[in-house]
Amino acid sequence: MSFCRFGGEEIYQDHFKPGLYVCSRCLHPLFSSRSKFPHSSPWPAFRDTLREDSVTKMMEILTAFKVLCGKYGSGLGHQLLNDGPENGTSRF
Repeated sequence: MSFCRFGGEEIYQDHFKPGLYVCSRCLHPLFSSRSKFPHSSPWPAFRDTLREDSVTKMMEILTAFKVLCGKYGSGLGHQLLNDGPENGTSRF
């Protein structure tokens, strides 16, 4: 999960089987498939993290946080504010 692929090779974008998404480096639980939703971005999209300590967030700009594995520190992408499936929600 911690390294997304570019160029149309991302295998988890359209993957909706039940389960957990974990850090590829340390297996720390990050997201549940229950919080995943379809999105036009080339990466998987989630409403929320599995637990409060699943990720560490650092503000990059006013509308986005850089997201890291809460245990290992691997880069996971961003939390984009007000870009979730419902009005006023975020997308990871």
